[in-house]
Amino acid sequence: MDLAYRTMISTILNECHGSVSSGPLSEDQTLERVKTCSWWPNLRKDVSEYCQTCDRFQKSNRATGKKFGMIIQIQEPKSPWEIAHMYLVTALPPGGDRSYNACLVLVGIYRKTPIFLPCHKEDTAMDTAIIICNKFIIHTELLQNIISDRDPKFTSALWTNLHNFFGRKSSFSTAYHPQSDVLAEGMIQTLKDMIRIFCAYGLELKDSDGFTHDWCTLIPALELAYKTSIHSSTRKTPEMLEKGWNPRLPYDTPKKYLVDINPTEIRFLKRQDIMQTDSFKILSNMRRKDGKKFINHLNSK
Repeated sequence: MDLAYRTMISTILNECHGSVSSGPLSEDQTLERVKTCSWWPNLRKDVSEYCQTCDRFQKSNRATGKKFGMIIQIQEPKSPWEIAHMYLVTALPPGGDRSYNACLVLVGIYRKTPIFLPCHKEDTAMDTAIIICNKFIIHTELLQNIISDRDPKFTSALWTNLHNFFGRKSSFSTAYHPQSDVLAEGMIQTLKDMIRIFCAYGLELKDSDGFTHDWCTLIPALELAYKTSIHSSTRKTPEMLEKGWNPRLPYDTPKKYLVDINPTEIRFLKRQDIMQTDSFKILSNMRRKDGKKFINHLNSK
């Protein structure tokens, strides 16, 4: 295969799997992302081989297995942000200008849309409520029901009074039973994987030691990467469900550029031109022959 052709394929796969704006997600999500901008023979095979040989993805990939216990059925929401999961991710290195060491994660059940809010593990219930009001509610809407774990911030009297004041409901998962909060648990593991990949093995934003420790600077790009990835349950991206279209990302290559790197399409277009030329010749010959027959018929009379 042509070297330039393989190089271009590697570039597209790297943009759709290895960059911060795409996020090194699963093979299926990477395949769906590549399909939106390009195609070539053996596309699925190339994507699978690239993901399986991705050094950062394999080093940071967590072990997955079937969890014991039944998944609790949660009420189906009827509108966006009616019901959301909320979870506090801790054990993060200090990042940002305020040395954040935790991240508050909210995931809407309706569209599977995540919101990542850097915060401090030592924040009080009041601090957490202020963060949610200033950085979440004013940009979306007031939640009807929040499902969370039994963190002291969420079970405090202040938090309960806030819910009662706004007429909202709060639901808590049973201790050591993550099945009731499975959507948030999956989102949290995905966030940790993405932070681990780019902060420990990433090539972007390296410091003097060769590592990227300031995860706060990556949060907006990681959030965008998840929002523009196909979700397994909806088969759509959260951005598509929210806005009706997917935002343009770096891997969105111009169409004419893709034609140049796709030899199959080039051969098809050339063959189409040849067939069109041949059809014109056949029609011209038929008209010429029919015209001669008509003239001979008139002369005979």
